[in-house]
Amino acid sequence: MTSAPQLLTDPFLQLPTETSVRVVWFTEFAGVNHTVTYGENLKHTAKANTTKLSRTREDQHSKVANQTKDGQVDQKPVQREIWRHEAEVTGLTPGLRVNYRITSVREDGESVSSNVFSLAATPKPDTPLKILLTSDHQLKPMTSANLQKVVETVGRVDGVWFAGDLVNVSDRASEWFDDNSGGALFPGLQGRAKYEMTHNGVKTTYTGGQIIQHAPMFTCIGNHEVMGRFARTGSLDDEFDDTIPRVVAQKIYPEKSLIDNSFNTNTYEEIFSLPKSKDGGKRYYAVSFGDVRLVVLYVTNMWRTPKLDGKHKGRYREAENDLNNPENWGYGQMIYEPIVKGSKQYNWLEAELNSPEFEQAKYKVVMFHHPPHTLGDNIVPAYTEPVQIIERDNSNIKAVRYEYPKDADYIIRDVVPLLEAANVQLVFYGHSHLWNRFVSSSGMNFLETSNVGNTYGAAWGDKKREVPIGYQDDYIKLGDPNSLEPIVPTISPLVGEDGKPMPYIASNDITVFSIFDTGTGTISSYRFDTRKPDSEVLKFDEFELK
Repeated sequence: MTSAPQLLTDPFLQLPTETSVRVVWFTEFAGVNHTVTYGENLKHTAKANTTKLSRTREDQHSKVANQTKDGQVDQKPVQREIWRHEAEVTGLTPGLRVNYRITSVREDGESVSSNVFSLAATPKPDTPLKILLTSDHQLKPMTSANLQKVVETVGRVDGVWFAGDLVNVSDRASEWFDDNSGGALFPGLQGRAKYEMTHNGVKTTYTGGQIIQHAPMFTCIGNHEVMGRFARTGSLDDEFDDTIPRVVAQKIYPEKSLIDNSFNTNTYEEIFSLPKSKDGGKRYYAVSFGDVRLVVLYVTNMWRTPKLDGKHKGRYREAENDLNNPENWGYGQMIYEPIVKGSKQYNWLEAELNSPEFEQAKYKVVMFHHPPHTLGDNIVPAYTEPVQIIERDNSNIKAVRYEYPKDADYIIRDVVPLLEAANVQLVFYGHSHLWNRFVSSSGMNFLETSNVGNTYGAAWGDKKREVPIGYQDDYIKLGDPNSLEPIVPTISPLVGEDGKPMPYIASNDITVFSIFDTGTGTISSYRFDTRKPDSEVLKFDEFELK
């Protein structure tokens, strides 16, 4: 007797249209039949197409199944076979929710079904919606509590916008599906997490929230969705770090696959069904959802350490051990997809901002990962291609350094003026694990609501950014390097040790989420103190999109 078949995930919703929506789920068996039954008494059936994920693996650092410590089961990356099933439910009427359930039949004829959930077509304009704004889950400690409190506080949301960094290492399957910590991505967003937090000896288990079974999710690529050179290193963490620019890969590996030998977003793209643009595919796109036109950009770079000790391939210099081996260089905080003026993505964005769909939308929102304005550390240096400087002593390389000219910041110099001119009301992003927001002189709102699972602090007060001295540009140690003042929360700000209200939340105990209510045009941010499991969720900030 083999054990009964199990679903690896509940179903989740993708790509809604005016008459249809896609239902997606995963199993660890190929199966012989996968269906969605839906409608009154579940009398309609839609058959799923099945594909196999091509790069999902586990390694010595995976915490999954019987492996609770490094290297217990796996000593190196090994393939993990996972199948994806997608069915299109058609014939829907906007505004009408329909019940559905999925069933997967294994090769031996045994079957497994989900609970019954509900789905809907894409909402028409003038439909009031509640949209969850989130990012940077990455299996972090407070994420499951955060998502549980979303459902307890606002009930069912109508959509999820996720500003990147869904997991830490995109090809590590367990981070998406079933990490032993209980904090993997899908369990948290589906109310199947089991994340334990202990305060003062009291243990609380958080389950996350049943969210994406009922609401479509639109995601963008963060730096953690990008993997480096395929299988060149001994662990998935090292492979994630092993990115190099495409132009360098062409020189070093002229006969080999560019995708395998520079960087890729294969697993991310295989997992999600997203709107597509002609030039960018799923990597950047635009979609209408109710009263909103959402524009999603691929704006992220390789995170490298700011340390200058010469031991690491870092933001500002290469490791000393690798100076004579360019194949092992990190090439600084390289940008994955150009957004500089004149690039393919920039030209696409310019055309989208002039499209009737964009111009006629009541709310115009742009989402990407890298911050244009933040108190976080990750905004320094400027978002621009690293300028490589090789210092030589005769013919010997003494140092390889990288500078990032401040006046060439592509987001601030090229993208933001476009968005201002197009009357974008909200720019939403993540990356720094903070809550903070800003308003430009023209009234455009910038919101970073990524203090979901943990934080690395804010450059404010006594906490300064780690910046190099003696470089061409002076890097800003405190505040927003791009010259906006952070907004103090309008309802209930946290108070600092000096008794003054703080214009941010950076906490490893307090978790934050934000809800966009399109009926009123307001964005409300809420906080929950995980040290007090029985405490209320507090609304601490609210602002309106004009």
